[in-house]
Amino acid sequence: MQETQLIESKKFREEIGSNLIDINEQSRNYIYDVILLVNKEIGIDKILSIILFGSQMKNHHQRRENTVISDCDLLIVFNDNVSTSFIRRMEKYFIALENKHNFRKYNSKFVNKMLDVMQQSTGMFVSHFLTKKTYFEKGTFHKIFSVNKILSDIFAPKKLVLSSVVDNSTVLWGEDLRDLVKEKVEIEPFDMVKSITMNLLISLLCILFSPLKIFKPKYQLEAIKWSLRASNFYVFEDSKSLETIIKRFTIFEKSTGYKRRAYRFYSKFLELRHNPYNDLDFMLRCPFRIIKIHIKGILFKKLRMKMIKRLQNS
Repeated sequence: MQETQLIESKKFREEIGSNLIDINEQSRNYIYDVILLVNKEIGIDKILSIILFGSQMKNHHQRRENTVISDCDLLIVFNDNVSTSFIRRMEKYFIALENKHNFRKYNSKFVNKMLDVMQQSTGMFVSHFLTKKTYFEKGTFHKIFSVNKILSDIFAPKKLVLSSVVDNSTVLWGEDLRDLVKEKVEIEPFDMVKSITMNLLISLLCILFSPLKIFKPKYQLEAIKWSLRASNFYVFEDSKSLETIIKRFTIFEKSTGYKRRAYRFYSKFLELRHNPYNDLDFMLRCPFRIIKIHIKGILFKKLRMKMIKRLQNS
């Protein structure tokens, strides 16, 4: 029995390792530690699937976009017979690993503790998500991403986020359950309303509290990134690179002047993702750009649907 477990454990590490070749060293080391932790505490037979998504993921149509503000989005799906209490207990270990690998920085100040609670309850800058098979297959958002149910029901564009995550991901280990989720998630226009509300709120809070230096630039940068990704997926139902999405949302600007302003904004956005600092001009422009991104997304969708209908009728 013990020999069989050792063979399975070795196979587990080798398969994971072959999928991490193109991932940066920080994320790779974090994932290896996650594997050791899970294997030690519960055993690989209890893991149904390990999924990597977000900026660390690389596939045939998108290069990695990891920057100094990127986290490592890892989703672990357990069998249903794994207890909820065990998963909650594992959370503490995962948080410790995020601190160890500098995806999360512990700070004893009250304000920073409050921000940490906000991040955990919204899923922002969290590098691990632990869930069960039933929750994943049903697309139960707050159970998949361990976020506050009330906040997610009010603000989170759940269907857009879940669809984008499933589309922009790779299975590092185990079964591929993503198609089951896709079949049950139908994106609606109201998801765009939630997206603009959530990202606009984040952006405005950053401006409001900027004199106190509570909210770091990374929060506004995430609001822009989420706006672009959500709007792009709403229109095109794909997960291209941020550069490609930006080109899509710049090319249809009304005039050359608008295109230049959009180009300057997005150039600054990409620059700040690699070298974040407080840029007041950029911060003040963010809320307007967030509104514009979503409006363009809604208009593009209508235009695209009209073109599809014309092609079908011709």
